[in-house]
Amino acid sequence: MDTIMDTLHIDKYYTTYECMLDAFDSCARKLAYNASNIDEYNEWKKKLRDELNNITGISKMKKCELMPQVLENRQMDGYVRKKVIIQTENKVWMPFYILVPDDLKEGEKRPSIIAAHGHGCGGKFAPAGVTEIPVIQRNVEHENSDYGLQLAKKGFIVFCPDARGSGERRERREQGDDKNKFIGSSCNDLNFAAISMGRSLTGMWVWDLMRLIDFISTLDYCDTDRIGCCGFSGGGLQSIWLAAMDDRIKCAVVSGYFHGYRDSVMRTNRCGCNFVPHLWETADMGDLGALVAPRPLLIESGDRDSLNGPRGITDVKEQYEITLEAYKLHGAADKLEHHVYEGGHKWYGVHAVPFFKKWL
Repeated sequence: MDTIMDTLHIDKYYTTYECMLDAFDSCARKLAYNASNIDEYNEWKKKLRDELNNITGISKMKKCELMPQVLENRQMDGYVRKKVIIQTENKVWMPFYILVPDDLKEGEKRPSIIAAHGHGCGGKFAPAGVTEIPVIQRNVEHENSDYGLQLAKKGFIVFCPDARGSGERRERREQGDDKNKFIGSSCNDLNFAAISMGRSLTGMWVWDLMRLIDFISTLDYCDTDRIGCCGFSGGGLQSIWLAAMDDRIKCAVVSGYFHGYRDSVMRTNRCGCNFVPHLWETADMGDLGALVAPRPLLIESGDRDSLNGPRGITDVKEQYEITLEAYKLHGAADKLEHHVYEGGHKWYGVHAVPFFKKWL
């Protein structure tokens, strides 16, 4: 039986991606890191941050009253889990869990960590260890994604938020109890709408986490000089961007997300949350990492993570080398670590707790 291709005498495809790759090579990284002294670094940092604020749409967002509301306060095994919502923009609400260890003493201030979630884990539920639903339990088992709970059990105060489009923030088409929708997201719908107004989902995610830092700063049991962030996959995206754009983050762990835009995002990592207008013309992943310098940054990568792209871990190491140059300039190479583990796409986490304990 003839196939459709045979019937219509089609023997090849006429695609666009080779042209797109050539275009990338001709225009990428116009604000690439290239400083030779601290003054040049500070000038570059300000210029790149200003541009990223503009192209992501962060510069268009306006603060409003946080109006925090505590919706739940449950005693768990060794910690209290609070569910809170805050308003990050007018009419935009972000729910999150706060995990507070039981051994927190009255009057004590502890370091806090924002544990941003990735895709497929129901938003904040997997990082916070809310595994009553089988699909979340499976995600935790396969990707070790309850890292927020893991950190809380080591004594940190942990904040596990829903990013826009995930968990309890899914838009209309993705709402409901169907398990695929529950662990799905509205990333593409939100980003399509956002880029039409000069914004981006990345920008909205970063803005919300900045507002979460504003909220953390109001809590008398959190040390505002010791706020960190971490995340896996899409949570790694949120973490590297937040640390790059906000110096209030003093320490960051990025897992499963430090691949270059040409190799990975352009070819394998296709969720809309990765796409910001003019981003590829402006900077690459290593440049975002360079914005974090000299604050402590841990990157972990699986040597068989398919999201690394066709060249695998080689691409990640190239981006790491860009970041390393900025840390060397600051005399802070000891504050940058890259751990490559044997395996695929998951939160490895072996070095995360020691790293946070050392630097927070």
